[in-house]
Amino acid sequence: MTEHTMTKADLVEEVTKVTELPRKESEMVVETIFDSIIQALQHSDKIEIRGFGSFRTRQRRGRIGRNPKTGAKVEVPPKKIPFFKPSKELKDFVNVAKSAESPAPSPAPPAASGESPRS
Repeated sequence: MTEHTMTKADLVEEVTKVTELPRKESEMVVETIFDSIIQALQHSDKIEIRGFGSFRTRQRRGRIGRNPKTGAKVEVPPKKIPFFKPSKELKDFVNVAKSAESPAPSPAPPAASGESPRS
């Protein structure tokens, strides 16, 4: 099975095909979207794209790490890290694509208690 990595250039090419915009303008569209997401995350805002997922930051606490070369203890400061949570629709689309490639067992039926199972 060949694995393909989609790059920013691939996204620009896709925007160019779909919108029939010139390549420079398509590039600007893709860059603007990425810049908007980055700026929102820098301000600790949450980005929610319905049907796709949400981006947010999580706080990672400081800790004591080790330098792999010397083994010396090093203090690692607390920091924010970007976090992406896919939507249920995105998960379903990914699983439908996979099941079309190779048959997989069907998912278990929902619990009878009336509560939906957590994914």
